[in-house]
Amino acid sequence: MSPTSPGAAPRRLTSQDFRTLGLAALGGALEFYDFIIFVFFAAVIGKLFFPADMPEWLRLIQTFGIFAAGYLVRPLGGIVLAHFGDMFGRKKVFAFSILLMALSTLGMAIMPTYATIGVLAPILLVVMRILQGAAIGGEVPGAWTFVAEHVPLRRVGFACGFLTSGLSLGILLGSSIATVINTVFTPETIEAGAWRIPFFLGGVFGLLSVWMRRWLQETPIFNEMKESRALAPELPLKSVLRDHMRGVVISMLLTWLLSAAIVVTTLMTATLLQKIYGYTAQQSLAATSFGTLFLIFATSAAGAIIDRVGSGRFFIVGGVFFGAATFAFYSYAGTSLTVMFALYAVMGLSVGIVGGVPYVMVRAFPARVRFSGLSFSYNVAYAIFGGLTPIAVTSMLAVNPMSHAYYLLFIAGLAIAIGIYLSLRGETVEAAAGIEELTERMARS
Repeated sequence: MSPTSPGAAPRRLTSQDFRTLGLAALGGALEFYDFIIFVFFAAVIGKLFFPADMPEWLRLIQTFGIFAAGYLVRPLGGIVLAHFGDMFGRKKVFAFSILLMALSTLGMAIMPTYATIGVLAPILLVVMRILQGAAIGGEVPGAWTFVAEHVPLRRVGFACGFLTSGLSLGILLGSSIATVINTVFTPETIEAGAWRIPFFLGGVFGLLSVWMRRWLQETPIFNEMKESRALAPELPLKSVLRDHMRGVVISMLLTWLLSAAIVVTTLMTATLLQKIYGYTAQQSLAATSFGTLFLIFATSAAGAIIDRVGSGRFFIVGGVFFGAATFAFYSYAGTSLTVMFALYAVMGLSVGIVGGVPYVMVRAFPARVRFSGLSFSYNVAYAIFGGLTPIAVTSMLAVNPMSHAYYLLFIAGLAIAIGIYLSLRGETVEAAAGIEELTERMARS
């Protein structure tokens, strides 16, 4: 159904809706912070958890390999957690995912290094990273499903965009705390133990978020399905793969767009600004934080816009803006610090296109298998594209120093193609899927 159709529910967001959105977004921010803080201290962790006589390039590859392990395990964790979410309730899985993330992050904060326990150190690091990956695999699709099923039909885009802003806030927290640690402490002090501080903070705040999420209520959609015995009669993933492959494909393509935009423009750019454009670590991290501020605003705005104009036009226009803004940034970032910051602000706004991604994805699957369909599509695609993007882009840089920019131009083209496809299909991915009759009925109540 088109977001502007006359049958859409007229109810406005209530204070309870905003409370639910706020708690969900805050928990998502803290969980995403826990997952990505690793990348900001990868170099230090590599020195401490691998043999001192190992070549620097090999140590760095192994460290980023451990980082990628978190991505690769996401599909398994996401599929398992989503199965229980579709069968037994969104809220329980929503709480468990952040508890798992908090405990594994605390585990990283207190782990002994290679100098203390030898080869067990990197093994334990891999285990903790795997647990983090399993947790985040259930968190993101679970959060989108949770908020989408709490709000009126015509506010699904804003709700999902607002939640995505919370995830972006987690990136901002990570880059900001990394900036503070690198500014306050010397490299020697960081290696001596200051690197543990952000992991400890993440674990503590994660436990606090677990406590806060106990105030959340199960989604009205799931409660009504449970009462009417409309839950999936078989393995939810089996139904997804048999009946909703169109939704899976479009969701995976949208996840490629989301992962490429976030990984390159946010997680990798701090390093690119140092290696290619000659900025210091402090300047690069500060710029990343600055650009992420605009990304946080833009994702919520994108959700509100897509509610009004529909997904087709949104991704066509958003793709053009994204391609132009990212190419301009990487072309002129080396001009001066001021120009770089200004262009990063514009690029941050353009990356807000990712705020429209979950709007299409939650509408691509019927409620009884929504969590499983979204989780499978998102996590498998993110494992592939999110995990391999840093390796692919870094490898291409050896051939062309603007490879990262050309890669994002390709992603912009993908966004435009998706927009055209959605326009031709009248805003729907699945003929009988999406936030359909149940959502409308609950939204009017």
